[in-house]
Amino acid sequence: MSLFNRAEVIDSNFSQFIEQGKLPQSSCKRVLKDIDLKPSSLISIFESQLLSRHIDIKARLLKDKGKCFYTIGSSGHEGNAVFGKIFPYTDMAFLHYRSGPFYIERSKQINTSTPIYDLALSFMASSEDPISGGRHKVIGSKKLNIPPQTSTIASHLPKAVGTAFSIDRAKNLDIESRELDEKSIVLCSFGDASANHASALSAFNTASWISHYGGHVPIVFICEDNGFGISVPTDSKWIEKSFSQRYGIKYVSVDGLNMIDLIYKTNKVERDCRLNRIPIFLHMNTVRLMGHAGSDIELGYKSLDQIEIAEKNDPLLHSARVILENNLLSKEEILKLYESIRKQVSAVFEAATLRPKLKTSSDVMSSIEGVSKKKKNPPPISIKNRKDIFKKEFKRLNIPQHMAKLINYALVDILKRYKNTLVFGEDVAQKGGVYNVTTELFNIYGPRRVFNSPLDETSIIGFGIGFAHNGFIPILEIQFLAYLHNAEDQLRGEAATLAFFSDGQFTNPMILRVPGLAYQKGFGGHFHNDNSLSVFKDIPGIILAVPSNGLDAVRMLRHCVRQAHENARIIVFIEPIALYMTKDLYEEKDGKWNFKYPDPSEEILIGQFKVYGDGESLIIISYGNGLYYSLQAKKVIEKKIKGKVKVIDLRWLSEIDYQKLLVSIGKSLNILIVDECRESGCHGESIFVNLVQKSKKTLNIKLHAAKDSFISLGDAATVTLPSRESIIEESLGLLNE
Repeated sequence: MSLFNRAEVIDSNFSQFIEQGKLPQSSCKRVLKDIDLKPSSLISIFESQLLSRHIDIKARLLKDKGKCFYTIGSSGHEGNAVFGKIFPYTDMAFLHYRSGPFYIERSKQINTSTPIYDLALSFMASSEDPISGGRHKVIGSKKLNIPPQTSTIASHLPKAVGTAFSIDRAKNLDIESRELDEKSIVLCSFGDASANHASALSAFNTASWISHYGGHVPIVFICEDNGFGISVPTDSKWIEKSFSQRYGIKYVSVDGLNMIDLIYKTNKVERDCRLNRIPIFLHMNTVRLMGHAGSDIELGYKSLDQIEIAEKNDPLLHSARVILENNLLSKEEILKLYESIRKQVSAVFEAATLRPKLKTSSDVMSSIEGVSKKKKNPPPISIKNRKDIFKKEFKRLNIPQHMAKLINYALVDILKRYKNTLVFGEDVAQKGGVYNVTTELFNIYGPRRVFNSPLDETSIIGFGIGFAHNGFIPILEIQFLAYLHNAEDQLRGEAATLAFFSDGQFTNPMILRVPGLAYQKGFGGHFHNDNSLSVFKDIPGIILAVPSNGLDAVRMLRHCVRQAHENARIIVFIEPIALYMTKDLYEEKDGKWNFKYPDPSEEILIGQFKVYGDGESLIIISYGNGLYYSLQAKKVIEKKIKGKVKVIDLRWLSEIDYQKLLVSIGKSLNILIVDECRESGCHGESIFVNLVQKSKKTLNIKLHAAKDSFISLGDAATVTLPSRESIIEESLGLLNE
């Protein structure tokens, strides 16, 4: 037996120690009569633990043969099978990757589940895997209310808090589209090392914050403490000291090696959380067996004595002792069950190795976008309803307004039309946002639909994901573009990946409103004038909208909500701050950048761009502030070249229809792309490449973008950015080449 093959040692130990009666003892004195559970249920939990163990062992064997692609197992964490028994499958569960026993035991709550085969298909990355379709080894199931998590550290905690908070809110608002029963709660499991992660701390703080203000967060945080984060030890008292006195969260410690203690305390936690709608931190002490993953050699950071001590504390040995002490099974029956499960798992996993895999890029990418829910879109609100909600503002709808006011009107309409929408973020309620874009929404719709968040972008996006899990369409606001970087993992690693890793079965539609970009006058610096959208370029599946004027902003925002409602899409809606209050285009008081509020039926579809002029001497392609300055430059350029210039406002920076764009370019060969974002990595770069590659002509094309610099304060705030003058200069230079 190899010193390094601990799976083989642990496997052998189980049979040997059962035969010899060398079973670990527990300091817990609880007995079977202390728990309200039938003996058959106890045997069921034990069986799930054994199944999970043999799955771990078999997966490692197949990994060595190149047939299995994932070896982070659940060995040592088998106690979580108890949670799979006690919490009904109607409770949504966001699970740690060591939750195989939980999944197996919960699967027994429904008759149509085949947990061993389903897990086997996932381990083998088979296209028949019922949760991810072969895209990743994940623990998840739509039927079992388990959204899949990938190799998550703690990024699933904020959305779990959001989902928990949404349950009572959905009940109060009588949301028809809600996914979760009004009495349900949320489970969220993670490791001891993950509890230190910024995303986890954000989640804990938000749960405490809501509790402080009297809100309900019915969530059980399950910390499965095995004492290690890969190779870094966690002090045995760290989790207890960190969370036992945490304000607003109840702390409960439990022996994860002792089934009786686990069942007894988990039953109490379940009742407490469900009845009182409070967050509870359930601290399960356990061990980790076989290292972090298949490639992990524990002897590199643990002594052999430490490894063997953990192995002698094997949860299966503890569970076997409980089974034997209560005369539920004999030694011979336990060993027979252990070996029969070995054969069962082996046969199922061998069969799974023969199942088909994903073959093409289209197969892999087919679930990136949220699948159509075929929901009926509610009709635009009637004139009478608009009068009721707008009140004195109704008469102003036909008066030309700037972008900030028009977006505000659009939000009033949208919240009335879509009953499952809500608005939240920093300062969006009573204050109405930093730029008054959400003003009066709080007064019209109340604190249940328009509310402030903590000053924490991670919790804002996480909350949005959680609400979307429960049938809402959240409209979130990140106060400034630069602030989004504090929480971009929530967008990239959680929101955008959910449909992909669940084969479209789970979705989290949302609209993320982000005031941003540069050109602000009198207020600026790096954090309030962030001219980079590159973070959104490489996130598959999201829609990126950047309106340049209020009329387009309204019609685009409406279509964004439609896409979220009908197709479960995730939209980032960038609102150029410098254009919020802009009324004029060419000269002071010309009012050419003010617009009347459009009819509620008007929308701008994804990929639809706008063309200003019909010239062919020069084509300028831009968006946002760049479009605004390009239109100013257009008049000057036309006078200088005595020719006509066409300016194209892309409006959407994702899903650009290049074939239609080339048709609009027509016979012209001269193209200037004006991008207000930093040149390296900006969208203009990819637009440039696509036009060159897709055009059948040799184009005279140039990119005019901002310098690769942060934004300065004061008079120098715009010197690194495209301007009317620089666009004129670049255009003339291009034409003279």
